[in-house]
Amino acid sequence: MTAKHDVIIIGSGAGGSSVAYQLALAGKQVLLIEKGPFLPRDASTLSVRQVFVDGVFKNHTVWHDAGGRDVVPSEFYNVGGKTKWYGAALFRFRPVEFEAEPDFDLLDWPFGYDELEPYYDQATELLRINTFTNEPELQALLDRITTADPGWKLEPLPLGLSKDILTNPDEAKHFDGFASPSGYKSDAERNLIDHIRGRPNFKLIAGDPVAELVAAPGDPRRIIGVKCADGSTHEAQTIVLAAGAMTSPRILQDYLRASEITLPCGDLVGANFKMHMNSAVLGFSPFKDHDVLRKTAVLFNDKFPHSSMQCLGWIDEELLATQVPPEMPRFLDRFLGKRAIGFWATTEDSSSPQNRIISGGPGGQPVMDYSLDRMEKARKEHQALVDAWIDRLLHAGLVGFEKYMGLAGTAHALGSMVTGSDPSKSVIDPHGKVHGMEGLYVGDGSALPRASRVNPSLTIYAWGLRLGKHLAATG
Repeated sequence: MTAKHDVIIIGSGAGGSSVAYQLALAGKQVLLIEKGPFLPRDASTLSVRQVFVDGVFKNHTVWHDAGGRDVVPSEFYNVGGKTKWYGAALFRFRPVEFEAEPDFDLLDWPFGYDELEPYYDQATELLRINTFTNEPELQALLDRITTADPGWKLEPLPLGLSKDILTNPDEAKHFDGFASPSGYKSDAERNLIDHIRGRPNFKLIAGDPVAELVAAPGDPRRIIGVKCADGSTHEAQTIVLAAGAMTSPRILQDYLRASEITLPCGDLVGANFKMHMNSAVLGFSPFKDHDVLRKTAVLFNDKFPHSSMQCLGWIDEELLATQVPPEMPRFLDRFLGKRAIGFWATTEDSSSPQNRIISGGPGGQPVMDYSLDRMEKARKEHQALVDAWIDRLLHAGLVGFEKYMGLAGTAHALGSMVTGSDPSKSVIDPHGKVHGMEGLYVGDGSALPRASRVNPSLTIYAWGLRLGKHLAATG
């Protein structure tokens, strides 16, 4: 094997970068391995055609769904992971969202909000979270909605976004779903990795996927290294899986299959997969909309306790054309694009052991077995949320349409290796160590037992910071 490290981290997204940040500052020898390359820091990551039409930067691996049909998840493999492409919405989960909710088939965390609070605080500082004043036309629309129905509670959207973006209209219109070449958007690379990259105890390998875990000779339950696709091997006392909730469980599944060992949690590796129920809702007005930033507000309604409604970023004819049938005439795209305003409807999906990620093994196709039929209460709340919002838009003078994002919409993939104290009901312990294994931890969204009603990125950052501190103290 090559030079030994204290910790090897697989994946450079929110969780992996947070673990690496804590450990590098603590003086540990850290190797961070990322499957994908560095993104260019030029205007190509702001191009609607390259990002949304041609999918230059997205995953192209074809998966199967439960019925054997092809699906291509919206995953990203690059330094910084999906944080380069997210909409920068950075929420804290509510204390109640750390508790079980049996009536909605929601699992509990092995600890409460208070345990994660200091790491939420640290992540908030590192990611420089701001709120923005709603632009005039958006505010006028939201006022009409909340005045007519006070059940909708309006709050500012917490964003990892620099106020300087307002001086650059092109980036202000292209931050939600785009990577910022100017660094206006907080992400794992710029706000964490860049701060430790020059340290002598930190090394980053980009563009070389981890192919398999390596065990100690004669002890398959102790992981001591990784083997990469190029054949290189790297050794460490501790290995952290942080490649995302759709990749990390497959790495462990492949290892368990090859080593033929049985873990108490073995059947749960990949199970309880969650990804939120997400729908885009577009409202069309008779009048042109001149706002630019737009994604500055979120609304909640007690009628939909597991759901939220966020404003989306800029939508114009080019972006609209990626969401409508190709048969629609371009003049209609132009007409509607100038009058469109977008919203993002999110509902926490229930936890189901049947919803799972399954590795296809070396050379095989992975499977995402995920069905709304297993989550009837969540499905009904989500549809009621969307219907109610479209009705509110209509009363406010806009015609609304919805689009459920489906299996490809995996931006909020979570829960495929949940944390818990009971090895028969969870994959990792409260500190992230895989039950029944030594030297193997999970540092990404796979760990989260619940998804909450909002974007999970800040919670993944917080989980990674907490795990990094734990490993620094015990390693």
